[in-house]
Amino acid sequence: MSQAREILRVEGLGKRFPGVVALDGVDFDLREGEVHVLLGENGAGKSTLIKMLSGAYQPDSGRILADGEPVAVRTAADAQRLGIATIYQEFNLVPQLTVGENLALGRPPRRFGFVDTRRMHEQARGLLDQVGIDVDPRTRVADLGIAQMQMVEIAKALALNARVLIMDEPTAVLTTSEVRRLFGLVGQLRERGVAVVFITHHLEEIAQIGDRVTVLRDGRSVAQVPAGTPEEELIRLMVGRPIDQQYPRQVATAGEPLLQVRDLSRAGAFSGVSFEVRAGEVVGLAGLVGAGRTEVARAVFGADAYDSGEVLVRGRRLPGGDVRAAMEAGLGLVPEDRKGQGLVLGADIAENLGLVTLRGATRGGFVDRAGQRQAAARVAAQLGVRMSHLGQEVRTLSGGNQQKIVIGKWLLADAHVLILDEPTRGIDVGAKVEIYQLINSLTASGHAVLMISSDLPEILGMSDRILVMARGRLVGELEAAEANQDSVMALAVTEVEDARVH
Repeated sequence: MSQAREILRVEGLGKRFPGVVALDGVDFDLREGEVHVLLGENGAGKSTLIKMLSGAYQPDSGRILADGEPVAVRTAADAQRLGIATIYQEFNLVPQLTVGENLALGRPPRRFGFVDTRRMHEQARGLLDQVGIDVDPRTRVADLGIAQMQMVEIAKALALNARVLIMDEPTAVLTTSEVRRLFGLVGQLRERGVAVVFITHHLEEIAQIGDRVTVLRDGRSVAQVPAGTPEEELIRLMVGRPIDQQYPRQVATAGEPLLQVRDLSRAGAFSGVSFEVRAGEVVGLAGLVGAGRTEVARAVFGADAYDSGEVLVRGRRLPGGDVRAAMEAGLGLVPEDRKGQGLVLGADIAENLGLVTLRGATRGGFVDRAGQRQAAARVAAQLGVRMSHLGQEVRTLSGGNQQKIVIGKWLLADAHVLILDEPTRGIDVGAKVEIYQLINSLTASGHAVLMISSDLPEILGMSDRILVMARGRLVGELEAAEANQDSVMALAVTEVEDARVH
């Protein structure tokens, strides 16, 4: 890599927002045909940096150089002209349009003044073949899966002849096999000379895919190291201190069952699901994407109806499809999509923390705003939310702090049973440990936690018992002390008709 040509460099890049220094003199360089991992905690400045490279933000200080020459990247069109393409966590696709239309957006082939649909689809087919995805170009993007959407985004970058591809958390929602496929494609791009900026919170991926790593901390570039650097050292560089345990589970004594699910079924989603979660216990719910885990969680919480079975909280049977009844019984849900379902992004921190308790804080049609803010301040301090003030909009917080707010509203409501659906997705290792310590404090105080996660080390490290789902059925139960990744995965891929509960 040392002889590879440098194609992009940033020097002393700085960016300020009201009350926040997002970047403070960041240096970064990118070479032809390398995968350069950008690593750092949420709020370290990674998103700000890539938004400046893609034209969404302009720097307040420093400069960007392409092929050794200073350049101004004021718009997305400027970035495109420089050969820089960015794939964000929230895909930049138009769901209502077809795959072919998305790939040709803004520059469709024309014939006699009209869009040449046949040629557009032929070009799209060629791009899709390059990324190895078998999708009809006439398919609406809204009908694609997440992994397919990601491949379409990469195909868009190829259509733009991108020399630099920035990938923001590309593996966050992919299965293991989809990750392998993505890494294979990244390898092909590297061989063509495309330079890739790869952002991930999955430390185990870095050595597999990367060449070099630049670590950001508190808006500064603090180190550049080889991709083979041990994980413990990467963590120390990221958070400024060593983390003794990535999964600091403190086992509490299990008490009475707080959540009981009996023979729950919904046609086409899940069937015959039965389990219980006791006071002081973390029960992990594992399985491949599409196994039915989230569907079960939403049905238990009352967000979706179910056809048969029953849900009991502290021995009280809940009516199906009734979220208010579930909340009043002491059940809380931290959804997988925290931005779309767990937060009001335009509201401030205090308002979001008070969402669940707002009804109880209303007397005679008036909300006790002072009381709500006092309670919000107490919970925000308890959770260590990094913020400028309670009136700060939630959309401006890092992912880890947003997740603390989603959990915090249930703490404020004193939920006895908390369902956590992918609680640390898109969160850095330091914030993960803080979430895990919060889980420990919940179970130590007699609460119960049902944790859904696609991160097997997390399930193994933070669960007392592990339930495994496959094809809408509960196919196994393992004691965490006896479980390993192989035993969980063996159950996760079990054919349902052969399933046995251990």
